[in-house]
Amino acid sequence: MKNKRPFVFFGGKGGTGKTTCAAAYAYWKASQGSRTLVVSTDPAHSLADAMGSPIGPEIVKIRENLWGIEIDAERESRKYMKSIQDKMLSIVSAGIVDEIKRQIEIAYASPGAEEAAIFDKFVELMETVGDPYDVIVFDTAPTGHTLRLLSLPEILGAWIEHLIDKRAKAMHLMEMAARYDRDLQEKIKEDPIIDTLTVRRDKFAKARDLLTDPAKSVFCFVLNAEKLPIVETQRALALLEKFGVPVGSVIVNKIFPPETGSFFEKHREAQKAYLTQIDTLFGKYGVVRLPFLESDVQGMAQISIMAERIKEIDAR
Repeated sequence: MKNKRPFVFFGGKGGTGKTTCAAAYAYWKASQGSRTLVVSTDPAHSLADAMGSPIGPEIVKIRENLWGIEIDAERESRKYMKSIQDKMLSIVSAGIVDEIKRQIEIAYASPGAEEAAIFDKFVELMETVGDPYDVIVFDTAPTGHTLRLLSLPEILGAWIEHLIDKRAKAMHLMEMAARYDRDLQEKIKEDPIIDTLTVRRDKFAKARDLLTDPAKSVFCFVLNAEKLPIVETQRALALLEKFGVPVGSVIVNKIFPPETGSFFEKHREAQKAYLTQIDTLFGKYGVVRLPFLESDVQGMAQISIMAERIKEIDAR
């Protein structure tokens, strides 16, 4: 059956060819008439190099039915923190403005701030499916970074629920104190903090629902026929299953052709053994094999060649 899922993720160990596979698949979907957006969330972007077309932090058109964007983590983090600061400054007293700004700067420098900001952009882009895009293809960062990103709906969703509960209790105390203070009664009729937290909670819940819906999302792993990528893929698959993220094809990239000279004989024999292991471990997901090309994939001509092979994942 043809894959009609709007969200397709490509991930795996660094250097295995995730970007090439994501670019080739996006090219294939666009060539079939689907309005396709390819998104790089890897801090070390190489999507523009693979496509042979300028791509930056704003969405640009690459060719007919195909658009691209490389998410700038620092830029998104700054924008994310500014939005929080603006909301906070609109509801606090003038006396603590400087302290709020100081706390925001501390938060900006804290671990996880960039992941949270990237995820906000991530969800914003996912909401564009249907209008204007039919398919969004994600070229993700190396495995560890990506798994942290995909776990955020669970982690931050629970944290926001806790904050909402704390804020609700504080508002209850304020309501009790406001019984004889009409000015305070007016101030707490609507609480912008709870409103903001509720919107974010609902956004994370929606993202979690999309990521775990096998009719909407699929995660494809890219690996080479080598020991370490196989081990890393095993661990990553276990974590994705734990978070309920549906797994699609496992793509084995850079396979030596049989006519490789004697210099590569040992490498070719090792690959054969690893390919057998890959079929055993990951066969239930569907294994797609891609050849080792004569040169790096750069530009549409080579991307189109890869697209003809990677389209096999649509049959899975």
